Amino acid sequence: MSESDEQADAVEAAPPSAPPTPLQAIQSYVDKWLTVQPAQHLALVFVKPERYLGHLALAALEQEIIAAAYGIREPTVALNKLNWWAEELSGAMVTGGHHPLTQALFADPRAQEISAELWMAPALAAMAQFEDGTPADFAAQLLAATPMHGALARLETAWWYGPAANATRAEREAVLSHVLHVLRRLEDDADRDRLPLPMAQLARYDLARNALATPSAARNGAIGAQLEDIQAAWREAACLPGPLSVFRALESYEARRLLRHSRRAGDVLKALQHGQHSNYGTTWAAWRAASRWQRHTSS
Repeated sequence: MSESDEQADAVEAAPPSAPPTPLQAIQSYVDKWLTVQPAQHLALVFVKPERYLGHLALAALEQEIIAAAYGIREPTVALNKLNWWAEELSGAMVTGGHHPLTQALFADPRAQEISAELWMAPALAAMAQFEDGTPADFAAQLLAATPMHGALARLETAWWYGPAANATRAEREAVLSHVLHVLRRLEDDADRDRLPLPMAQLARYDLARNALATPSAARNGAIGAQLEDIQAAWREAACLPGPLSVFRALESYEARRLLRHSRRAGDVLKALQHGQHSNYGTTWAAWRAASRWQRHTSS
């Protein structure tokens, strides 16, 4: 037998590779989410991926929609991707989905308890905001971000706690997390139509658009004032009704910790961008969030 015949026989004799497990099928998307929110590694100690695959799939789906809405520079490309997600989610109750994340979600019975409108709402809201410019003030900024990020929070709350759960607090904290995140990207997004700082802050500190990418006392003051507004709004949000998912609660904890740290820093934007490493407090926050979730769902 020739060497080529032996190799052919070996290929034929080799067992077929095993198909990926459900977790392996979505792992690359989960990894992208964890890159943006590394503290969630600690949450996964309590929200076991093998048992709560859909919870991870939903978090990764939310990150895909957010990345399409804000991470793609070409509007036409972003709109096409968001429209694809809207269509994918609108038909997933019937088809079971074509994307690995959709398939993981709609393999879970709780997906059928959530209306098609709720599934589609985040992508549709993301598409609708593409014409928005820089908001006039902080209140207008929160209002502009609410349709998309509120829709994400409502979907997440319905998944974790059922369609009847109150998502009021989750909606507001999702919006505040977004406003803080875009502020961290101020230098990268200084040339966009929709700026992370409202017009009122720019006027108050006499900041022109072309000055946002350069460190200055005026820029530092405007960012500090924005952080003050965000921090005050977060204190108010903590009094609103409704449960938070473990992931949302931990994201909020880390955001508030970053707020406190950055407001004390000399270079506020640098402190925001560098962030902080997770610590014992983060682990404790993840455990408390998971305990509240388990008590709520078992009651």
